[in-house]
Amino acid sequence: MLIHPQIDPVALQLGPVAVHWYGLTYLAAFGLFMWLGNLRLRHEPFASLKGPGAWSKRDVEDILFLGVMGVVLGGRIGYCLFYKPGYYAAHPLEIFAVWQGGMSFHGGMLGVIASMLWFARSRQRPWLQVADFVAPCVPTGLAAGRVGNFINGELWGRVGSSDLPWVMVFRGAGELPRHPSQIYQFMLEGLLLFVLLWLYARQPRQRGQVAAAFLFGYGVFRFTAEFFREPDAHLGVLSLGMSMGQWLCLPMIFGGIGLWLWARANSPKV
Repeated sequence: MLIHPQIDPVALQLGPVAVHWYGLTYLAAFGLFMWLGNLRLRHEPFASLKGPGAWSKRDVEDILFLGVMGVVLGGRIGYCLFYKPGYYAAHPLEIFAVWQGGMSFHGGMLGVIASMLWFARSRQRPWLQVADFVAPCVPTGLAAGRVGNFINGELWGRVGSSDLPWVMVFRGAGELPRHPSQIYQFMLEGLLLFVLLWLYARQPRQRGQVAAAFLFGYGVFRFTAEFFREPDAHLGVLSLGMSMGQWLCLPMIFGGIGLWLWARANSPKV
Protein backbone atom coordinates (compact mmCIF):
# COMPACT_ATOMS: atom_id res chain seq x y z
CA MET A 1 0.00 0.00 0.00
CA LEU A 2 1.39 3.38 -1.02
CA ILE A 3 1.17 6.77 0.65
CA HIS A 4 0.52 9.90 -1.39
CA PRO A 5 3.74 11.93 -1.20
CA GLN A 6 1.87 15.16 -0.31
CA ILE A 7 3.80 17.30 -2.77
CA ASP A 8 3.88 21.02 -2.06
CA PRO A 9 1.43 22.53 -4.58
CA VAL A 10 3.75 25.53 -4.95
CA ALA A 11 6.52 24.66 -7.39
CA LEU A 12 8.39 27.95 -7.13
CA GLN A 13 8.13 30.97 -4.87
CA LEU A 14 9.37 34.26 -6.35
CA GLY A 15 8.83 36.80 -3.60
CA PRO A 16 5.08 37.34 -3.32
CA VAL A 17 4.44 35.36 -6.51
CA ALA A 18 3.73 31.64 -6.06
CA VAL A 19 4.03 29.41 -9.13
CA HIS A 20 1.82 26.35 -8.62
CA TRP A 21 2.41 22.93 -10.13
CA TYR A 22 -1.17 22.94 -11.39
CA GLY A 23 -0.52 26.12 -13.33
CA LEU A 24 2.60 24.56 -14.82
CA THR A 25 0.58 21.56 -16.00
CA TYR A 26 -1.72 23.98 -17.81
CA LEU A 27 1.31 25.56 -19.47
CA ALA A 28 2.50 22.09 -20.44
CA ALA A 29 -0.92 21.35 -21.93
CA PHE A 30 -0.83 24.53 -24.02
CA GLY A 31 2.74 23.81 -25.16
CA LEU A 32 1.81 20.26 -26.18
CA PHE A 33 -1.17 21.58 -28.13
CA MET A 34 1.07 23.99 -30.06
CA TRP A 35 3.58 21.25 -30.85
CA LEU A 36 0.97 18.71 -31.93
CA GLY A 37 -1.01 21.34 -33.83
CA ASN A 38 2.06 22.22 -35.89
CA LEU A 39 2.56 18.52 -36.59
CA ARG A 40 -1.05 18.29 -37.72
CA LEU A 41 -0.34 20.95 -40.33
CA ARG A 42 1.86 18.39 -42.11
CA HIS A 43 -0.86 15.74 -42.11
CA GLU A 44 -3.59 15.25 -44.68
CA PRO A 45 -5.95 16.78 -45.51
CA PHE A 46 -4.52 19.98 -43.99
CA ALA A 47 -1.14 19.79 -45.75
CA SER A 48 -2.82 19.82 -49.17
CA LEU A 49 -5.20 22.72 -48.60
CA LYS A 50 -4.24 25.78 -50.63
CA GLY A 51 -5.44 29.33 -51.05
CA PRO A 52 -7.86 30.90 -48.55
CA GLY A 53 -8.56 27.49 -46.99
CA ALA A 54 -4.91 26.72 -46.21
CA TRP A 55 -3.91 26.17 -42.59
CA SER A 56 -0.96 27.93 -40.97
CA LYS A 57 0.86 28.22 -37.65
CA ARG A 58 -1.10 31.40 -37.00
CA ASP A 59 -4.28 29.33 -37.09
CA VAL A 60 -2.88 27.00 -34.43
CA GLU A 61 -2.04 29.99 -32.22
CA ASP A 62 -5.50 31.51 -32.69
CA ILE A 63 -7.25 28.21 -31.93
CA LEU A 64 -5.16 27.84 -28.78
CA PHE A 65 -6.03 31.34 -27.60
CA LEU A 66 -9.75 30.84 -28.22
CA GLY A 67 -9.58 27.36 -26.73
CA VAL A 68 -8.03 28.66 -23.51
CA MET A 69 -10.87 31.17 -23.20
CA GLY A 70 -13.39 28.41 -23.85
CA VAL A 71 -11.82 26.07 -21.29
CA VAL A 72 -11.72 28.68 -18.53
CA LEU A 73 -15.16 30.21 -19.09
CA GLY A 74 -16.92 27.00 -20.05
CA GLY A 75 -15.23 24.98 -17.33
CA ARG A 76 -16.24 27.43 -14.61
CA ILE A 77 -19.80 27.97 -15.84
CA GLY A 78 -20.22 24.23 -16.37
CA TYR A 79 -19.11 23.48 -12.81
CA CYS A 80 -21.57 26.00 -11.43
CA LEU A 81 -24.45 24.63 -13.51
CA PHE A 82 -23.72 20.90 -13.37
CA TYR A 83 -22.39 20.44 -9.84
CA LYS A 84 -23.63 23.28 -7.58
CA PRO A 85 -26.49 25.08 -9.32
CA GLY A 86 -28.39 25.81 -6.10
CA TYR A 87 -25.38 27.25 -4.29
CA TYR A 88 -24.32 29.55 -7.13
CA ALA A 89 -27.90 30.65 -7.77
CA ALA A 90 -27.89 31.88 -4.17
CA HIS A 91 -24.35 33.30 -4.39
CA PRO A 92 -24.03 34.48 -8.04
CA LEU A 93 -20.98 36.70 -7.42
CA GLU A 94 -18.96 33.64 -6.37
CA ILE A 95 -19.21 32.34 -9.93
CA PHE A 96 -16.34 34.72 -10.67
CA ALA A 97 -14.22 33.47 -7.73
CA VAL A 98 -12.23 31.05 -9.88
CA TRP A 99 -9.36 31.04 -7.36
CA GLN A 100 -11.60 29.05 -5.02
CA GLY A 101 -11.47 26.12 -7.46
CA GLY A 102 -14.23 24.32 -9.29
CA MET A 103 -13.92 23.48 -12.98
CA SER A 104 -15.84 20.99 -15.10
CA PHE A 105 -14.31 19.17 -18.06
CA HIS A 106 -17.69 18.80 -19.75
CA GLY A 107 -18.34 22.52 -19.36
CA GLY A 108 -14.86 23.26 -20.67
CA MET A 109 -15.55 21.04 -23.67
CA LEU A 110 -18.70 22.99 -24.46
CA GLY A 111 -16.66 26.18 -24.18
CA VAL A 112 -14.08 24.79 -26.61
CA ILE A 113 -16.83 23.78 -29.04
CA ALA A 114 -18.15 27.35 -28.91
CA SER A 115 -14.65 28.72 -29.54
CA MET A 116 -14.19 26.39 -32.53
CA LEU A 117 -17.52 27.54 -33.94
CA TRP A 118 -16.31 31.13 -33.64
CA PHE A 119 -13.01 30.27 -35.31
CA ALA A 120 -14.67 28.33 -38.14
CA ARG A 121 -17.13 31.14 -38.81
CA SER A 122 -14.45 33.86 -38.76
CA ARG A 123 -12.20 31.86 -41.12
CA GLN A 124 -15.10 30.61 -43.29
CA ARG A 125 -14.11 26.99 -42.80
CA PRO A 126 -16.27 23.93 -42.16
CA TRP A 127 -16.73 23.54 -38.42
CA LEU A 128 -16.18 19.78 -38.53
CA GLN A 129 -12.86 20.33 -40.31
CA VAL A 130 -11.76 22.51 -37.41
CA ALA A 131 -13.00 19.93 -34.90
CA ASP A 132 -11.10 17.15 -36.70
CA PHE A 133 -7.94 19.25 -36.58
CA VAL A 134 -8.21 19.97 -32.86
CA ALA A 135 -9.41 16.59 -31.53
CA PRO A 136 -6.12 14.59 -31.64
CA CYS A 137 -4.26 17.47 -29.94
CA VAL A 138 -6.47 17.50 -26.85
CA PRO A 139 -5.78 14.27 -24.89
CA THR A 140 -2.20 15.17 -23.94
CA GLY A 141 -3.53 18.33 -22.32
CA LEU A 142 -6.02 16.22 -20.37
CA ALA A 143 -3.16 13.99 -19.27
CA ALA A 144 -1.22 17.02 -18.02
CA GLY A 145 -4.24 18.16 -16.03
CA ARG A 146 -4.51 14.77 -14.31
CA VAL A 147 -0.87 15.04 -13.29
CA GLY A 148 -1.79 18.33 -11.62
CA ASN A 149 -4.70 16.64 -9.82
CA PHE A 150 -2.36 13.95 -8.51
CA ILE A 151 0.25 16.46 -7.31
CA ASN A 152 -2.49 18.37 -5.48
CA GLY A 153 -3.82 15.16 -3.94
CA GLU A 154 -7.35 15.93 -5.18
CA LEU A 155 -10.05 14.04 -7.06
CA TRP A 156 -8.90 10.84 -5.42
CA GLY A 157 -10.45 7.44 -6.03
CA ARG A 158 -12.86 5.25 -4.17
CA VAL A 159 -11.74 2.98 -1.36
CA GLY A 160 -9.90 -0.04 -2.80
CA SER A 161 -8.68 -3.40 -1.56
CA SER A 162 -5.41 -3.21 0.36
CA ASP A 163 -4.35 -6.33 -1.55
CA LEU A 164 -3.79 -4.17 -4.62
CA PRO A 165 -0.16 -2.99 -4.60
CA TRP A 166 -0.95 0.38 -6.20
CA VAL A 167 -3.74 1.61 -3.91
CA MET A 168 -2.77 4.75 -2.05
CA VAL A 169 -3.63 6.63 1.12
CA PHE A 170 -4.54 10.25 0.42
CA ARG A 171 -4.27 12.11 3.71
CA GLY A 172 -7.06 14.51 2.79
CA ALA A 173 -9.39 11.54 2.35
CA GLY A 174 -8.62 9.73 5.59
CA GLU A 175 -6.56 6.63 6.30
CA LEU A 176 -8.25 4.13 3.98
CA PRO A 177 -6.43 3.00 0.81
CA ARG A 178 -7.91 4.41 -2.37
CA HIS A 179 -7.57 3.97 -6.10
CA PRO A 180 -5.26 6.62 -7.60
CA SER A 181 -7.99 7.53 -10.06
CA GLN A 182 -6.02 10.55 -11.30
CA ILE A 183 -3.43 8.09 -12.66
CA TYR A 184 -6.14 5.92 -14.20
CA GLN A 185 -7.52 8.96 -16.01
CA PHE A 186 -4.03 10.07 -17.01
CA MET A 187 -3.48 6.70 -18.68
CA LEU A 188 -6.95 6.23 -20.19
CA GLU A 189 -8.34 9.57 -21.33
CA GLY A 190 -4.85 11.01 -21.66
CA LEU A 191 -2.18 8.71 -23.07
CA LEU A 192 -4.27 5.85 -24.48
CA LEU A 193 -6.85 8.13 -26.08
CA PHE A 194 -4.07 10.23 -27.61
CA VAL A 195 -2.34 7.22 -29.19
CA LEU A 196 -5.56 5.76 -30.57
CA LEU A 197 -6.86 9.07 -31.88
CA TRP A 198 -3.54 10.16 -33.38
CA LEU A 199 -3.22 6.89 -35.30
CA TYR A 200 -6.88 7.00 -36.35
CA ALA A 201 -6.52 10.53 -37.68
CA ARG A 202 -3.53 9.62 -39.86
CA GLN A 203 -5.75 7.67 -42.27
CA PRO A 204 -8.29 9.27 -44.65
CA ARG A 205 -11.60 9.76 -42.85
CA GLN A 206 -14.94 11.34 -43.57
CA ARG A 207 -15.07 14.88 -42.24
CA GLY A 208 -16.26 14.76 -38.64
CA GLN A 209 -15.24 11.18 -37.91
CA VAL A 210 -12.07 12.13 -36.01
CA ALA A 211 -14.04 14.51 -33.78
CA ALA A 212 -16.66 11.77 -33.34
CA ALA A 213 -13.96 9.30 -32.30
CA PHE A 214 -12.77 11.76 -29.64
CA LEU A 215 -16.28 12.19 -28.23
CA PHE A 216 -16.86 8.45 -28.10
CA GLY A 217 -13.38 7.57 -26.82
CA TYR A 218 -13.28 10.16 -24.07
CA GLY A 219 -16.83 9.35 -23.03
CA VAL A 220 -16.07 5.63 -22.70
CA PHE A 221 -12.74 6.08 -20.89
CA ARG A 222 -14.09 8.71 -18.48
CA PHE A 223 -17.21 6.63 -17.83
CA THR A 224 -14.97 3.68 -16.97
CA ALA A 225 -12.64 5.70 -14.74
CA GLU A 226 -15.62 7.07 -12.79
CA PHE A 227 -16.19 3.60 -11.33
CA PHE A 228 -12.92 4.09 -9.44
CA ARG A 229 -13.20 7.83 -8.70
CA GLU A 230 -14.84 9.11 -5.54
CA PRO A 231 -18.07 10.94 -6.47
CA ASP A 232 -18.40 14.56 -5.45
CA ALA A 233 -19.26 14.65 -1.74
CA HIS A 234 -22.22 17.01 -2.16
CA LEU A 235 -23.71 14.89 -4.97
CA GLY A 236 -22.75 11.31 -4.23
CA VAL A 237 -24.06 8.58 -6.50
CA LEU A 238 -27.08 9.60 -8.57
CA SER A 239 -29.77 7.61 -10.40
CA LEU A 240 -28.94 4.07 -11.55
CA GLY A 241 -25.87 4.12 -9.31
CA MET A 242 -23.98 6.46 -11.63
CA SER A 243 -21.98 9.57 -10.78
CA MET A 244 -22.55 12.99 -12.31
CA GLY A 245 -19.43 12.45 -14.43
CA GLN A 246 -20.90 9.26 -15.87
CA TRP A 247 -24.24 10.91 -16.65
CA LEU A 248 -22.41 13.72 -18.45
CA CYS A 249 -20.43 11.16 -20.45
CA LEU A 250 -23.49 9.45 -21.89
CA PRO A 251 -24.34 12.32 -24.30
CA MET A 252 -20.71 12.27 -25.45
CA ILE A 253 -20.79 8.52 -26.14
CA PHE A 254 -24.08 8.55 -28.03
CA GLY A 255 -23.27 11.86 -29.70
CA GLY A 256 -19.96 10.43 -30.90
CA ILE A 257 -21.67 7.37 -32.36
CA GLY A 258 -24.33 9.50 -34.04
CA LEU A 259 -21.81 11.95 -35.49
CA TRP A 260 -19.59 9.13 -36.80
CA LEU A 261 -22.53 7.45 -38.56
CA TRP A 262 -23.78 10.76 -39.94
CA ALA A 263 -20.31 11.63 -41.23
CA ARG A 264 -19.94 8.24 -42.92
CA ALA A 265 -23.18 8.81 -44.81
CA ASN A 266 -22.99 12.51 -45.54
CA SER A 267 -19.47 13.98 -45.28
CA PRO A 268 -16.75 14.03 -47.95
CA LYS A 269 -13.72 11.81 -47.45
CA VAL A 270 -10.69 13.92 -46.52
